Amino acid sequence: MQTIGAITLPDVAVMGVLNVTPDSFSDGGRYNGLDAARRQAARLVDEGADIIDVGGESTRPGSDSVPVDAELERVLPVIEAVIAETGAVVSIDTTKPEVMREAAASGAGMINDVRALQDDGALQAAANTACAVCLMHMQGKPRTMQDNPDYADVVADVTSFLAERVAACVDAGIETSRLVVDPGFGFGKTVEHNLQLLSRLDALAALGLPILAGISRKSTLGAITGREVDERMPASIVAAAIAVQNGASIVRVHDVAPTVDAIRVIQAVDAAMNRG
Repeated sequence: MQTIGAITLPDVAVMGVLNVTPDSFSDGGRYNGLDAARRQAARLVDEGADIIDVGGESTRPGSDSVPVDAELERVLPVIEAVIAETGAVVSIDTTKPEVMREAAASGAGMINDVRALQDDGALQAAANTACAVCLMHMQGKPRTMQDNPDYADVVADVTSFLAERVAACVDAGIETSRLVVDPGFGFGKTVEHNLQLLSRLDALAALGLPILAGISRKSTLGAITGREVDERMPASIVAAAIAVQNGASIVRVHDVAPTVDAIRVIQAVDAAMNRG
């Protein structure tokens, strides 16, 4: 088991994606009503999700921000219902300090911030909760991040950025025991950047923190396979398996059940090797 802040998870945890938005890249509009979101959360938990990641603002390439009130209206009823009905750990996928505070007050156990608490007030908002915090790397902003991403060395640059954000968290009073890092697949990266990060994911282990990998259904997999978003499940499962073998202890996915099966196979093979 792994303990991150106040939450305890399996050694490899599966985070199920629940976007309550009209415009997310993969499932936008499917679950942006409370009843639909509740049913989907229950399904994800039944399939083996350890965390439900609730997002009320799309961060797909080209997306715009939404007002705080609109985001709160989308996510708070869902967070409360998911906790009451499933008992799963809930993560709030947001960059806004106001949403962090309200989500934590509603029972969320993790803050998942694609901007790594860089927005004004975000560090202090997170520090004032008991939540685990996932710090993600993103080059640029969602609207423009895919225009022309460039790195000297993508793995070194991402690792350096995350190390700086960890230090900022510590300075703000957030214990490292509450932190998770995420290289941000698809957030200001080309296909080659994403492949380099996936193949060298274990380099992030130097930070001494749990690693979250979220590559499920992303455009890199479409570029490799030629498949549309809703046809990328096999590629997503393989990518998640590679991430786990390269050090990820949390994988953020849309297709929970087959990902859980893949992880069980990896763990069974690892156990057999250790017995040998």
